[in-house]
Amino acid sequence: MRPGNALVLFSGGQDSTTCLAWALERFAQVETIGFDYGQRHAIELEARQTVLAGLRARFPHWSPRLGEDHLVDLAVLGQISDTALTRDTAIAMTEAGLPNTFVPGRNLLFFQLAAAVGYRRGLHTLVGGMCETDFSGYPDCRDDTLKALQVAVSLGMGQRFTFETPLMWLDKAETWALADTLGGPPLVDLLITQSHTCYHGVRETLHAWGYGCGECPACVLRRSGHTQWQAQRAQATPT
Repeated sequence: MRPGNALVLFSGGQDSTTCLAWALERFAQVETIGFDYGQRHAIELEARQTVLAGLRARFPHWSPRLGEDHLVDLAVLGQISDTALTRDTAIAMTEAGLPNTFVPGRNLLFFQLAAAVGYRRGLHTLVGGMCETDFSGYPDCRDDTLKALQVAVSLGMGQRFTFETPLMWLDKAETWALADTLGGPPLVDLLITQSHTCYHGVRETLHAWGYGCGECPACVLRRSGHTQWQAQRAQATPT
């Protein structure tokens, strides 16, 4: 158990739920923070509460450590963004070489606002699910970006903050494996049945890897990672 408390950037998706479980294994007290920025897959905001309730019910040893949840109204980000995550627009690549699901400044704002909440509540470890191995090239998911931001936030707040990104160098299959290591089948089942990752907000069909349209980049990545993880498990199981 690490000293101190942590604040997890928690969207209700697979990655942030896995990071929340990671933090609950390591810190005596963990709080969560989410952001309503006008995302078209706003159903993830409902999934947040379902996942939190599921974690408390299925993991009684974590429940006392899981503290207050904070939801920040960040509608201004959606208002100034013209992206496939904040508009009813087809997902495509842009001239900049990034998919139009990139919301400029999103993770930078998330961490800065989380630090402001953490400053007030004495939470100086901020945990995020950013990943540089399986990602779409988003510059605000890169390790160098977040290390630089950690320094800037610490200087600007006059207090030292630590940014933890436990998924940074994992591919999606390894993220599934990490969840299995942290919470076994109950956590994997919670990820599949309760979390939400699909960019289109589709929850009509439950696949082996979770709810989703099966076609957006988030679903494709999640499905392929699950398939790879299952294959690796099968190879590792003695016959």
